[in-house]
Amino acid sequence: MNNTIQKVTVIGAGTMGNGIAHVFAMSGFEVTLVDISKDALERALDIIAKNLTRMVKKEKITAEDQEKTLNSIKTETSLSDAVQSADLVVEAATENVDLKLKIFKDIDANAPGNAILATNTSSISITKIAAATKRPGQVIGMHFFNPVPVMKLVEVIRGLETTDTVTQSIMQLAEKVGKVPVEVNDFPGFISNRVLMPMINEAIYSLYEGVAGVAEIDTVMQLGMAHPMGPLHLADFIGLDVCMYIMKVLETGLGNPKYAPCPLLVKMVDAGKLGVKSGEGFYDYSQGVKQKRVSALFSK
Repeated sequence: MNNTIQKVTVIGAGTMGNGIAHVFAMSGFEVTLVDISKDALERALDIIAKNLTRMVKKEKITAEDQEKTLNSIKTETSLSDAVQSADLVVEAATENVDLKLKIFKDIDANAPGNAILATNTSSISITKIAAATKRPGQVIGMHFFNPVPVMKLVEVIRGLETTDTVTQSIMQLAEKVGKVPVEVNDFPGFISNRVLMPMINEAIYSLYEGVAGVAEIDTVMQLGMAHPMGPLHLADFIGLDVCMYIMKVLETGLGNPKYAPCPLLVKMVDAGKLGVKSGEGFYDYSQGVKQKRVSALFSK
């Protein structure tokens, strides 16, 4: 096992992928960012550049740091080419189990034998993903949080066969990129979503049952529980489709109907009201800012 990680390949140029690439590049690693879409890669580089410019203006980094970080990132549309010399591959593709299994089979077939394969999944079994490879001991969960350059936590999730050496390497690596790693075992939702998603789902049930309105529920949790944003606003930020998917993973994986997604959540996803990314969820974001929204979807 090669414990010296220098070259990192990040698969997926979306919100999480570009944030992970940003963090590794800023910490001095050689980063290859992979996506099937050239447009997505261009957008990702633009976002990283804007985020770095913001950091320069706040005097958190220098202009030289910004230039060095951007020069450390190259892009690639071919997964097989991108992983050939990687010491670590971090998959940050869409939260879809079939897609992830396919990606890991492809990574396994093309990455060096000593490479560690990590997934940024927020809910899918690490053991199941590892079983798609011929190196399950070298597969691990590395769950970053959005926005990646800002949020300190990384859940490090061991699969059934993940080795101690790989786990220790990833814990040390997370610290090296300025994060706080927390080791977690492989159960549905891990810790973060095992606790967070049922809370969000219960907030949606409270709305669905008419206990209180959207703003009222969020205000109670912000001012009463010291949450930085209310659960319904947070659900919009995460994506209501993602919330529904994770609840279904919890329901199936834990075998308990109490984790079933609220009918209102399912109804909103079916209607295409996915939150910030669609411009409308529990709040209206069509004008670029959060606005209160009243909808018949909020009634039974």
